[in-house]
Amino acid sequence: MHVDCATFIWPSMFFRSWVGRASFLLVVMLSSSSVSASCVILLHGLARSESSFEKMEAALNASGFQAVNLGYPSRDYAIDTLATTAIEPALAQCEDGVEINFVTHSLGGILVRQYLAENQVEGLGHVVMLGPPNQGSEVVDSLGAVPGFYWLNGEAGLQLGTDSDSKPNTLGPANFDVGIIAGDQSINWILSLLIPGSDDGKVAVERTKLVGMNDHLVVSATHPLMMNNDAVIAQVIFYLRNGRFDRAVAD
Repeated sequence: MHVDCATFIWPSMFFRSWVGRASFLLVVMLSSSSVSASCVILLHGLARSESSFEKMEAALNASGFQAVNLGYPSRDYAIDTLATTAIEPALAQCEDGVEINFVTHSLGGILVRQYLAENQVEGLGHVVMLGPPNQGSEVVDSLGAVPGFYWLNGEAGLQLGTDSDSKPNTLGPANFDVGIIAGDQSINWILSLLIPGSDDGKVAVERTKLVGMNDHLVVSATHPLMMNNDAVIAQVIFYLRNGRFDRAVAD
């Protein structure tokens, strides 16, 4: 009796192909289940709340990150205390063993600098600062002694001047990976009159810079709304993935 070899060859080939696909799918599923998203801690600015970062939070989560967006009492304490108060509860929300990143607005960037000057964060990845007063702000120099300033901004606000003894100017250079985005548009021309050069209405572009920074980008955005700017959000996500800003888009 003649038996066609194809009768055995085709089932055999199909079986090997099926086993190969099944093995590949198993490896993918195991790999996916063992890899957690990078954690991104969001730190809002002075006299703001976590709601200011809701749009950024949604964009980060949609891009595969684990965004942690917790508020902190920015007007109640000095920067030293706020750094611990804001950052340690957020770190506790990140999954174990994942990369830890920070995205900050204004005062939030100074809190990260303060915290990292005294603490080591295991698995620290990238830090992106939006409108940080890394060298202080002339607004504090001019208005810090005005009645009502302390009530509106608290002790931390008074620590953000440009003199050599201000908190930002005593923290030293960055010893971590940081990219900084500065705005050059203002909706408060009165405050802008107090600030030399380009500014975002609160901080001069030049004073956002920090010795040791990895990258610096100027965008058309204002200080209070920077974190909701679509171009800024895109640049933040690009930096978190690549460790640099997207110059092809920015330029």
